[in-house]
Amino acid sequence: MIITKSEPFTKEEIEIVKEQFDIYIKTVIDIKKKICSAGANRHFESEQILLEQSSKQEDIWGGGIDLETNTIDFNSFINIRPKQENNSNEIQSSEVRRIYEELTRFFFKEVL
Repeated sequence: MIITKSEPFTKEEIEIVKEQFDIYIKTVIDIKKKICSAGANRHFESEQILLEQSSKQEDIWGGGIDLETNTIDFNSFINIRPKQENNSNEIQSSEVRRIYEELTRFFFKEVL
């Protein structure tokens, strides 16, 4: 189940969004509006939700959380954006990575 919100996820919500992969949560964050969509099978599903809520494509980035190691990754096909000089699945901008990590820690402070 996908949950999209601008406040930290509760323990109960984290249990719901981790159902897809058990030890991994796919996350998509609008780094300008500070909205997180989590729990999708594929990042583009959360990306679509944010776009429908008037987020701008250039502000939406994908990654995830490994719940076994408590590490954040910055890897998603939705991150491939040659027009934004991001030619990889990985978020290449150190500034975007910093913001994405900071927001991930905010949204998932119950587990990180």
